[in-house]
Amino acid sequence: MKLMYQQMLGFFAAITIILVLLGVSYTQMTRHMVYSNTWNTLEKYSNSLIEQSLRISAENPKTVNFDTTALENSEQLLQNQAVSVTIYSAQNQIVFPANVYQQSINTSDWKKLKNNQIIHKVVDRRLRNKNGRVTPAVTEVMKPYFYNHKLVAVVVMGVFVSDINTNINQINHNLMRALLVSVLVAIVASYILARYYTSRINRLRKATNQVAQGNYDIQMTSRNRDEIDDLINDFNGMTHSLKDSQEEIQRQEQRRREFMANASHEMRTPLTTINGLLEGLAYDAIPEESKEESIDLMRSETSRLIRLVNENLDYEKIRSNQITLNLHEFNAVDALHNIVEQLKQKADDSGDSLELQAPAEVAVYADYDRFVQIMFNITQNAIQFTQQGQITITAQRGYEETIVKVADTGMGMSDEQLQNIWERYYKADPSRKNTKYGESGLGLSIVHQLVQLHHGKISVDTTFTVIFPDQHQTNVDRVKTD
Repeated sequence: MKLMYQQMLGFFAAITIILVLLGVSYTQMTRHMVYSNTWNTLEKYSNSLIEQSLRISAENPKTVNFDTTALENSEQLLQNQAVSVTIYSAQNQIVFPANVYQQSINTSDWKKLKNNQIIHKVVDRRLRNKNGRVTPAVTEVMKPYFYNHKLVAVVVMGVFVSDINTNINQINHNLMRALLVSVLVAIVASYILARYYTSRINRLRKATNQVAQGNYDIQMTSRNRDEIDDLINDFNGMTHSLKDSQEEIQRQEQRRREFMANASHEMRTPLTTINGLLEGLAYDAIPEESKEESIDLMRSETSRLIRLVNENLDYEKIRSNQITLNLHEFNAVDALHNIVEQLKQKADDSGDSLELQAPAEVAVYADYDRFVQIMFNITQNAIQFTQQGQITITAQRGYEETIVKVADTGMGMSDEQLQNIWERYYKADPSRKNTKYGESGLGLSIVHQLVQLHHGKISVDTTFTVIFPDQHQTNVDRVKTD
């Protein structure tokens, strides 16, 4: 069954149940109200009858008489309204009318009457009138009357139950007509409500199909009224995330292609050089005095290949969390001195001045090899983007941390480059493909990953700043991460 018909059935069932409950309650209330009004009317008739017919002797107050003529006149009027009347004496004997045979009031009811209680009841008592006809069931009001605190008479007023039921049935008939109309209205209302909600769901379904076909720009309007609007908000958030993810995938794919092209180019160049030199050595095509230079060139090209392969292996190990850090405290200045010595020749080749500014000892808590790798890559990156400039490395202690900075006077980076500099395969200057030292686009991405493994921080504006927390702070950060 479709959702629209399920909702329609649910709405209709709920409305119908409410209508039925209201109908039953109204029927019971109407029945009670009709009987109550009837009993109140009979009490008023009874009071009027007693006022007109009851006679108390002035000479003997104990003597109670009824004016027969007044009773007969009142009876005639009451019979025209289908009301029967019976008057009992204080001795529970029928006083009026004389032509009707009827039993005395039962003991329990008589006790209540003597206690000045008015009795309302429905009886299926069969009465025989003067013509011998049997009267059907009636509803009665038994009302006692007292004089000088003594019971003098009981008046029993009754009307046919059939007459009351006729009125009730008429009211119920009108109610049934109203219920039928209400049911029709409920069907129409259920259809409209179900169609309204399913139409919103169908719009969401169509939008989902468009997303499945690759359209991530679709956005639905939400008025923040109900759960469906909450679902629409979640849908809009999902499409936004999918769009960002798709753009990121395309970005990464583009960088991967660039990286593969660059890697292939960088591998092809040294391999071609090495192959040519090997062939020259094999066929004695290289003069004896040039062989040592050829061997040095092959070593240099082989180092380029090893560096390129190692960078890829390092990145994959870091990405798959296969690296275990050997964290301990050591003097960062010694490691930085070694890095300066290793890169001094590269800095000189670019016309750069490479300087370390730090006290004799600055303690750092890190993995020694990875610390060297981080600072080596950052410093080498500074050299690659600085010509005839100054590169300065500083190290100092902070609060429960070690701060190392690398500043240069190079070309700087744009906002886009700063935003993407930690992305893998990203090259701030794509034209730099044939540098002497190569550039894979993975160096700074590896740096960023390694700093995170140390629970440290790295940032860049015009200066690279790397913060290594002390052992205590590292343990705290690790607990928070877990």
